[in-house]
Amino acid sequence: MHEVVTLQLGQRANYLATHFWNLQESYFTYNEKEESEIDHDVHFRPGVGADGSETYTPRTVIYDLKGGFGTLRKYNALYEMSEEAVSRQGLWDGHEIVQKQEPILQSDYQKSLDLGTPAPRLTSETVRYWSDYNRVFYHPRSIVQLNEYELNSQMMPFEDWNVGEELFADLDKEHDLLDRDVRPFLEECDQLRALQIFTGADDAWGGFAGRYIDRLRDEYGKKSIWVWAIEDGQRVQRHKQLKKDVNKAKSLYTISPQSTLYVPIIDIPQRLPSYINLDRQSHWQTTALISSALETVTLPSRLRPYHDFEASLSGDDGRHTIFELQSTFSYQDKKEKQKPTDDNERPKPETEFDIDFTYGDGNSDNAYIFNQVQVTRGDEREKSTDSTEDDLGRLRKLRLYNSEAMLQSYRTSLRLPILDSFPHGLYQIPQANEGLSVFSALTASTRTAERIKAIESSTARLLSVEERENMMNGLGEIRESYETGWGSGSDDDDD
Repeated sequence: MHEVVTLQLGQRANYLATHFWNLQESYFTYNEKEESEIDHDVHFRPGVGADGSETYTPRTVIYDLKGGFGTLRKYNALYEMSEEAVSRQGLWDGHEIVQKQEPILQSDYQKSLDLGTPAPRLTSETVRYWSDYNRVFYHPRSIVQLNEYELNSQMMPFEDWNVGEELFADLDKEHDLLDRDVRPFLEECDQLRALQIFTGADDAWGGFAGRYIDRLRDEYGKKSIWVWAIEDGQRVQRHKQLKKDVNKAKSLYTISPQSTLYVPIIDIPQRLPSYINLDRQSHWQTTALISSALETVTLPSRLRPYHDFEASLSGDDGRHTIFELQSTFSYQDKKEKQKPTDDNERPKPETEFDIDFTYGDGNSDNAYIFNQVQVTRGDEREKSTDSTEDDLGRLRKLRLYNSEAMLQSYRTSLRLPILDSFPHGLYQIPQANEGLSVFSALTASTRTAERIKAIESSTARLLSVEERENMMNGLGEIRESYETGWGSGSDDDDD
């Protein structure tokens, strides 16, 4: 078994991760004769509920501010007896005055899930919190509310990168967060594959994540760390945008060197194809679109036949860890209208996508691609997965020798499920129950150097003298590794 343990840091991260978990839950099969293509043990842990029944819950730790969990309780239907037991614990046996906040009413969608009745159609108005469309039971250890800050507070906004950094330092000093929250999940793993982190990158959660990852890297050395760094794509006032730019720069400078995979994600890009219908003001809707690409591109990490996803990310040298997330939906329908290709033809890096979630521009024709991981789902021509690690190694050496981009292409017939927790009409498809074909990619290219250069020029004057020197030097070193000719193998020809 190769498990992945997830950390979810903040409101936007939880909106995105909730869609991710709903999709994982949809792959479960309850017929013993029908085995799912997905290895559920990668992301789910077996356990025992309060009544002694077997449970299967996500390997995740969910952090959010006070008021951010909505109707989600720490102890759900699987663990209600445990909640009663906890409420009876305590040293004080005198008179108590208990003050409780007014409970948040459960949504009709959640009520229907509890009763097993047909679910009503969700809308932007009925989704108030990410828990309103959650379809999964979590272990009580997964729920961690940070009471020091309140969601959407005007008095104490959780916006500045340094505020998140300080909050982590204070909480870690008092509780040892890694030991209290993460280690119990890690100790259940037979062979930990990676730590996956969903986090905001342009607010205080970036600082919280930066220091958390420092601790994880110190403790777990060379274990893979995948970071999905979410950035606000909405247009805001100039002074707020400048603060966000500084936060993004700090996250990039602090987190990306510590990560095996660092993917900046705009929520949501300004440029979208006409077949996408969504409310840009709704985090529920925008993160549903993002999750479709993210869940697709990570699919090989949990498909039973594949075991080389990490090797694909490392490319030829392992130095390029900042990737772009790109996607095209209804991919097979479009491919069928094009000239057929030879199944045995060696795949090539793709430069045109309908949606670019990282830089907002789907066309990267002018960029040099160092490495690309492609995933095509809903492909009925699914290729054989019998390639050995030696075969893949020889192919990588051949591409390196020819100064070609490192490339790994995966195919599966498994389509993207369109769940009732998704926004209705997000994709223009005839039959939602048939699922959606998707082509997604993670790409490391010279466009990252251009982006870092722009970040350097826009944020340098906003930093203190000491911060400026350290950050500009650090960002400059990162930028150089994504410039044309660096590490491409061209210098090795003279050896």
